[in-house]
Amino acid sequence: MLSTLGISEFDERVYRIYLTKSDRTAAEIAESLGTTPSRVRRTVSRLVELGMLRREGHGQYRPVSPHTALRALLARRRAETEAAFTSVWGTVDDLADEYRARRLQEDPTGLVEVITGEAEITVRVAELMQSVRTHFWVLDRPPYLGSYSTELEEELTMDLLGRGVDIRSVYTPEALAQPERFELITHLAQIGEQARILPTLPFRLRIMDRRVALVALVPGRYDRIAVVHRSGLLDALLELFDSYWQRGQSLGAAAPATPDGPSAQDLLLLKMMQAGYKDHAIARQLGTSARTVTRRIATIASGLGLDTRFQVGAEAAKRGWI
Repeated sequence: MLSTLGISEFDERVYRIYLTKSDRTAAEIAESLGTTPSRVRRTVSRLVELGMLRREGHGQYRPVSPHTALRALLARRRAETEAAFTSVWGTVDDLADEYRARRLQEDPTGLVEVITGEAEITVRVAELMQSVRTHFWVLDRPPYLGSYSTELEEELTMDLLGRGVDIRSVYTPEALAQPERFELITHLAQIGEQARILPTLPFRLRIMDRRVALVALVPGRYDRIAVVHRSGLLDALLELFDSYWQRGQSLGAAAPATPDGPSAQDLLLLKMMQAGYKDHAIARQLGTSARTVTRRIATIASGLGLDTRFQVGAEAAKRGWI
């Protein structure tokens, strides 16, 4: 069972003996295991190197707690594995680039894949998402493929953040119109996603690791996409994304709570007002009525001693709430 940590079956048997009776000599252990003392001594030396035994005197060894020793070995093996995978992925990417460059010389049409159909797009997108390691940049606007789920989006984003991926997303108000999505995005912005909003975007775009991009080909539909590989076209898409990113308004982390600051729900409401949402759109996000939203805005204004929504927004910005 411990072979994945570099511990042989015989190593484990010797270690288990030390766990139950640490004062036994190499000769005694060899006799109980039906082997030679020299083999036991070699195994003991190996267990000391692995941090599973500790020498306390001439020929005397004490076992290190399995929880401590094996967790340390597991962490070391995981680090070695991750380093190996990183190196392998780098080599794979380099080889793929060389292969693609040669193919492009023979057939320039290979720099773009055109994929049609919901099933084919779903499979290709899933393949590309699994390989993301460094960057995931998005221009996000409807339409989408299939039904939307806040649970699935949160799961995917948390997975990418756990991999240390740089996530940058520019949304349109329509992209955040799904109930509870605005609240989810502001929450994700607090824990790592960089999110901005713009009134309009030309199309839906995903950029993975700055090596490949997915572009919706037909306005208003997402049933035909182009997968663009490293090329002058990809460079242009990277520049395009950056221009929209620079223009976007941040949906960043909320200001720290203060005694005179807004509640979490009121802060969310203020952020939606800042993003240009009308009362009916805010109500859909919060799962309430437009009349309730209007009353809450009036209550916030009254608490600040103000009369208009514009004054509320300006004061909230002045206080660093939004």
